[in-house]
Amino acid sequence: MKILVCVSVVPDTTTKITFTDNDTQFNKAGVQFIINPYDELALTRALEITEKNGGSVSIITVGEADTDPVIRKALAIGAADAIRVDVEPKDGMFVAAQIAEQAKQGGFDLVLTGRESIDYNGGQVAGLVAEMMNVTLINVAMELDAEGNTITATRDIDGGRETLSCNTPCVVSAQKDLCEPRIPNMRGIMMARSKPLNVVEAVDKFNYTSFDSYELPPAKGGVQMIDAENAEELMDLLHNEKKLF
Repeated sequence: MKILVCVSVVPDTTTKITFTDNDTQFNKAGVQFIINPYDELALTRALEITEKNGGSVSIITVGEADTDPVIRKALAIGAADAIRVDVEPKDGMFVAAQIAEQAKQGGFDLVLTGRESIDYNGGQVAGLVAEMMNVTLINVAMELDAEGNTITATRDIDGGRETLSCNTPCVVSAQKDLCEPRIPNMRGIMMARSKPLNVVEAVDKFNYTSFDSYELPPAKGGVQMIDAENAEELMDLLHNEKKLF
């Protein structure tokens, strides 16, 4: 089975975010970038599937040259090779178009993504890739197996879980609990240095988004204590001051 895993390069959640050029540019200076955690789960499960059934695992990232160190970490975890679409990832539609183009050209049986990236939290890419490839999508899988050309996945639904099956090619997004992410060992790190990292040009599709400015969310205010027996005051504050209902 030929598997393509989509890897987003995201800031570590402990990173302090700032902006430059009059709040028109995200300041990457001093930012620690990592593999998107949900994508790390997808990569680990892809490797487990190919180790059991045979096949190969490739990764794809939409990003500029500064993402290469993180891509090399994904290669160290075990992927055979990597594709980097050399362009700034502007939004979910644009990123999905780049992934779908490479997935179709490469003839991949299975495309795996994380459920969302932890920076924008859009959760759009898996569905958009599936639509652009005209294949089946199974979203937020917590269990995933492959047998021949049949993919079986289990996911949470309201009130329980459901198990779905479909034939390849298809797209599956990974949810937490899918597996335990792998940590690259020294042998993997050394081997990653010589694995192919293929840089390709972007396709000019759905390139509609531009950024005018950024702003940080407002700072948290102080806590206002309300006596437990004074429910009317609490309701008045929520309604008239906070405008919550």
